[in-house]
Amino acid sequence: MTLMRFDPFRELDRLTEQAFSVAARASRSMPMEALRRGDEFFVYLDVPGVRQDDVDVTVERNVVSVRARRVPQRQEGDEVIVDERPYGEFTRQLFLGDNLDSGGLSAELSAGVLSLRIPVTESSKPRRVALGSSGGPPEDGVTDGEDRSTSTETSETATSASS
Repeated sequence: MTLMRFDPFRELDRLTEQAFSVAARASRSMPMEALRRGDEFFVYLDVPGVRQDDVDVTVERNVVSVRARRVPQRQEGDEVIVDERPYGEFTRQLFLGDNLDSGGLSAELSAGVLSLRIPVTESSKPRRVALGSSGGPPEDGVTDGEDRSTSTETSETATSASS
């Protein structure tokens, strides 16, 4: 009874895919999930088997670059039976919109998942605008210094607009 079956065609397919699909392999090696929760964006990147010292997160203007390096576990004299784990240096770039605060970005690596937290800028957060605070003249045409008591209707309109 054999514990492992060797399928030469499967191995050939795997090697061909690794050799010719660099872009697909790079995106698969660091899968990403991004979501917005309230006033923050969260990005989760899978980097299993990567030590914290081998992860580099940099921000330049509105571009976040993530580099992770994974090395094989084999040592001198080991006989490799199967090696399907990708290793080497993997990179991923995220382009942030103007509404995100790249200066407030924080990163944490835990259980093979790199978590990025990116807050929304204060100027991009929804804000409540008070009615009648435009600072322009009232809609009824009455300006400061004019007699507002010329008619009851004008006086009531000015009073309710200033409330």
